[in-house]
Amino acid sequence: MGMIMVKCPETGRAIPTGIESDRETFLRSVVFYANTRCPLCRANHNWFAREAWVEETVARPVALISTASAY
Repeated sequence: MGMIMVKCPETGRAIPTGIESDRETFLRSVVFYANTRCPLCRANHNWFAREAWVEETVARPVALISTASAY
């Protein structure tokens, strides 16, 4: 699962819409129109699904730290 994102037309930065979806489901969805309040410029942005994308978090492996002493 990931967050559906759109681009703020004022700042050009990606903003979350508050809608979660997986990429495959989102790509199969019916064309829709939505409105999102932007946390960056504090305006309401209207957008179509074709202008949005799903930003999924990538799990990164955690490096293990050895606690054994080297004596």
